[in-house]
Amino acid sequence: MPSSSVEQIKERLRIEDVIGGYVKLERAGASLKARCPFHSEKTPSFFVSPERGGYYCFGCGAKGDIFTFVERFENVDFVGALKILAERAGVTLERFSEKTDDGRSRLYALLEAATFFLERNLSGEDIPLEYLKNRGLTEKTIKDWRLGYVRDEWRSISDYLSGKGFSDDEIMRAGITKTEKGSTYDRFRGRIMFPIFDAAGRTIAFSGRIMHDDGKSAKYLNSPQTELFDKSKVLYGYDRAKQPIRKFDFSILVEGQMDLLLAHQAGFTNTVAVSGTALTADHLALLRRITPKIIMTFDGDRAGAKAAERGWALALASGMEVKIAALPDGLDPADVILKDREIFKSALVHAVHLVDFLLGRIEAEKLDAKKLWTRIRSDVLPYIAMLASETEKARYVGTIADIVGAKEEFIWDDLKKVKLDAEFVREKPEPDALEKSLDGSVLKRGSPERSLAGIIAEGSAGAKEILKKVKEILDTETGAAFERELDAGKNELAFEAEAYFGGFPAEKMRRETELLLLTIAEEAANRERVRLANDIAKTKDEEKKNSLMIRSMELGKRVEGIKRDKKKFL
Repeated sequence: MPSSSVEQIKERLRIEDVIGGYVKLERAGASLKARCPFHSEKTPSFFVSPERGGYYCFGCGAKGDIFTFVERFENVDFVGALKILAERAGVTLERFSEKTDDGRSRLYALLEAATFFLERNLSGEDIPLEYLKNRGLTEKTIKDWRLGYVRDEWRSISDYLSGKGFSDDEIMRAGITKTEKGSTYDRFRGRIMFPIFDAAGRTIAFSGRIMHDDGKSAKYLNSPQTELFDKSKVLYGYDRAKQPIRKFDFSILVEGQMDLLLAHQAGFTNTVAVSGTALTADHLALLRRITPKIIMTFDGDRAGAKAAERGWALALASGMEVKIAALPDGLDPADVILKDREIFKSALVHAVHLVDFLLGRIEAEKLDAKKLWTRIRSDVLPYIAMLASETEKARYVGTIADIVGAKEEFIWDDLKKVKLDAEFVREKPEPDALEKSLDGSVLKRGSPERSLAGIIAEGSAGAKEILKKVKEILDTETGAAFERELDAGKNELAFEAEAYFGGFPAEKMRRETELLLLTIAEEAANRERVRLANDIAKTKDEEKKNSLMIRSMELGKRVEGIKRDKKKFL
């Protein structure tokens, strides 16, 4: 991608505005801080530097600029991040040259060509068009979501793509064809086609609904795993829903393509759907980065009730605030919206917390006391055990005690006995990657050496002189390690110093630097005294022992002098 496009985007978009559109930033000196969107943490360790145009997390080590942030947050490649940011900045991207093509862009181009071909096919087919319109889709929705159709022919799509210059290998890699018993043919035949898009709006896969059921083929057929498509990480409609999700501060999860399309068509644009797989932790992580609030729809007659309940548990275990919107029995979201949009809206408005929903469902069965408690213990307590908030747990323990007419202590005892499946154990904060990387380092977290290294890396006034003084204080080996680690972690150290010292007046900064230098000198002298004490204990040469003792006393006086000097700053 031409660097001019990248530079134009950087000129038009400030990093604090881009990242601030994804996470809530707070001022921290010259920087801004937030809880890191890439790992679990309670205390903000994610810093954004407007001056440097970068970000760094001191918890997990995530770092980069606006492009790397969008890549990771949106789960797209560099070109996808460029597309997202270019659209926001109003920059027209130029095409890749063939020389810079990495192969993946060829697959994107291939899938774009396939989408165009399928769209064109649908426009000339009355039966599939009539089917879609009877299902409630408008011409605008069909066009906006680029729905298509493939005739029941063995090589319809692949022949078209071959004619456009794509190789058989590329067509196979994109998931369009498959090989069985030595024959290669199109995976999709005689189906209405729903393109699946990545966060940048590029086609990465397809889901095809069979047009004429032969009793043998699957009703829905999805693309296989490919270089571009990982079904466990892609949510249908996410590219369109992500901004509304931010705006409304909650997401709506439905099951299928038609549910999704009808929801968006009816104005519920913060809706997403899974694509050919059960809900996964990766799907939820994608949503949780934007907001932890999610409404999941439920139809009491649905055959996949157990799968739905697994999704509820997964969402709750991942730390999300899960609400359930109960739909009329036997109706999925698409049916409800077609019947009356207001019924679906009412279900969302009256959605209740997952635990309240489960309790209400059991109470509605009018069970005797013994069966009631047995059901609550087996079907509800595991969900309460997943709650992160002890206050929430206590509230539901009190509610259950009232329902079953038991003491709260009795409920707590059983709650403590609940053993969760490994899949649903709430994730613990990730280990501090930076701290692990500093094991055995001169620049340990909280050390004066690290603070001074940050001041030097930030390029503060007199940085070269500060480095010179540090190396004079430290022994040769430690001084070399200090400089080596400073060079290796310059960007991270600068971020840390900026976050801590940003906004310090010049005089305060000077005094802080002097105090740090004195502290390093004191610690270096004390380390040397410990070494001398060991040498004195080991040597049997009286003359050498006296010499070492004299050196130790000199260092003692030096430490006392440093302490006096430090008092001037404290």
